Amino acid sequence: MTYLGHVEKGVIVLDEADALPEGMQVRVEPVPQRTLNERFKNIIGRAPDLPPDMAENHDHYIHGTPKR
Repeated sequence: MTYLGHVEKGVIVLDEADALPEGMQVRVEPVPQRTLNERFKNIIGRAPDLPPDMAENHDHYIHGTPKR
């Protein structure tokens, strides 16, 4: 069985408070963190018909500020 948790002030805290009995021996394995690119790879590049300078001038196109 696998339980998730997090580190809080140097102590591992399980997300499920009563998941394991007191004193039980456990093995801890860090969960690899995904990059933003890995998290959003399904939607990156999916917006069609954007101006070629959208990344640089997004404030102009969204809020009307002067272009850079």
